[in-house]
Amino acid sequence: MSLLLKNGCGIVAGQLQALNVLVEAGRIKQFNGDDTADKVVDLQHAFISPGLVDVHVHLREPGFTNKETVKTGSAAAAHGGFTTIGAMANLNPTPDNGELFMQQVKLNQTGTVKIKQYAPVTKHRQGQAVVNFEELQAAGAFAFSDDGDGITNANVMLTAMKQLAALKLPLCDHAQDMDLTQSGVINAGATAQKLGMPGVNNVSETAQIARNLVLAQATGVHYHVCHVSTKESIELVRIAKASGVNVTCEVTPHHLLLDDTNIVDDDAQYKMNPPLRSQADRLACVAGLMDGTIDMIATDHAPHTDKEKGQGLLASPNGIVGSETAFALLYTKFVSSGIWPLHKLIEWMSIAPTQIFKLTNVGQLKIGDPADLAIFDLEHSTTIAANQFLSKGHNSPFIGQSVYGGTVMTLVNGQIVYRRDSNHD
Repeated sequence: MSLLLKNGCGIVAGQLQALNVLVEAGRIKQFNGDDTADKVVDLQHAFISPGLVDVHVHLREPGFTNKETVKTGSAAAAHGGFTTIGAMANLNPTPDNGELFMQQVKLNQTGTVKIKQYAPVTKHRQGQAVVNFEELQAAGAFAFSDDGDGITNANVMLTAMKQLAALKLPLCDHAQDMDLTQSGVINAGATAQKLGMPGVNNVSETAQIARNLVLAQATGVHYHVCHVSTKESIELVRIAKASGVNVTCEVTPHHLLLDDTNIVDDDAQYKMNPPLRSQADRLACVAGLMDGTIDMIATDHAPHTDKEKGQGLLASPNGIVGSETAFALLYTKFVSSGIWPLHKLIEWMSIAPTQIFKLTNVGQLKIGDPADLAIFDLEHSTTIAANQFLSKGHNSPFIGQSVYGGTVMTLVNGQIVYRRDSNHD
């Protein structure tokens, strides 16, 4: 079956131009041709993007299906224009051996988008003994991470880096020293003092990154820093890159958009890990992205139940959902205001993660590629509403905001997996 997406626009040679896309047998066949097709969709000048790629999501299944499932999490990704996602291994049971990992891969195949699965770095994600990396690589692991917990033991981290360097696979680090974090729930500073909340100092992240950069330099491993959040951390990565360390890093939309001055009361919708930092840290995240120190944007989509998130900053779990709001929020804040060109946002949300993680079977808006496409409405505003989320989680501080860049349609391998009018968005 063939599909013609007509009257759209896309980025051609860095410029936004009129664009039609002909899809046949699940792949992009032609741009701007006059071919007839079995099905024609008039995009009414909407923007055609390569499908977005998010290397950091939490799907919660198995073990935590009250928060999210593969079905709901992948539907949420499609709603946000993501066609490929990387699912973290903080599950129960942890997919830390070949048999469990292959079971997880089979479960992931029930999702509506392409799901790349992380394996943990350590057994049961307990930070004490490394997994069998070769076995998990053979089972399909594309990268390794204990995300949700930092690896405290330096020898365990060194051992993991040596072995992953030999296999040429990335180690993705949740950089956090729990001894330095202590009982903090939001960023240490004036807001924490005003609200009477225990604070999290920047050094709890930065000290861990400093140690791990030294180990990465010694081993040559591809060391990827998850959700970087402090100006000091970014400067360390900048220096390490200049010194030839094989390091990359990501930043979340919420660390680009918010800081701790946005927390005005005991509202756990603003509780995440790492926490929202200072205005100076937020601006450093934006600058680091723009100068190439930070390589990509990843959501850290972390759904929780309404009940869990209603317990206040001290008792609620960390994390917010991000799959369904990331593109629109960033487009509205940074692109429509003229701070970023649109092609850079697409680079950070699609091209860079695909290239850096060497992802295969991921479409990039090229003839012959899988037709993994996202269509966004850049001209009309919508309001972020919890009742329109396809995720089970509604835990977001952005609900009620007016944004441009809502998703019109998402295609994976040429199949429409999300369409706005049919989803009552």
